[in-house]
Amino acid sequence: MVGVVILVALYRLIVSVFDTLLLRALNPLAPEVFQRVFGEIMTLLIALEFNHTLQYVITHERGIIQAKVIILIALLAVVRKVIVLDLYEATPLSVLALAGLVLCLGFTYWIMRERDDRFGANEHP
Repeated sequence: MVGVVILVALYRLIVSVFDTLLLRALNPLAPEVFQRVFGEIMTLLIALEFNHTLQYVITHERGIIQAKVIILIALLAVVRKVIVLDLYEATPLSVLALAGLVLCLGFTYWIMRERDDRFGANEHP
């Protein structure tokens, strides 16, 4: 199912880039065009990363999905939202909420990484 989502996202990206940049001859450096295309690229990357994570579980290389990977995927999704967000139309509260999400996810990832580094250092003197 994730593969189908990836293929649909890839198809939409190709159609969007072809339609926007070639047929309409829009400037790729215009902020709204850049946001739309880059947002679709980020969506595809998030889907690919999620698929890659599920492959570890399916092939039994890891018994469970690593929490750090899920946090990084969530961070990618929030960053994608920040990139495609129109700051002129966004409310200050929504921008504050996104900033809080980024800080919380970043802090959580940092704590987990510090824990892994500490336990890893004790195992290999």
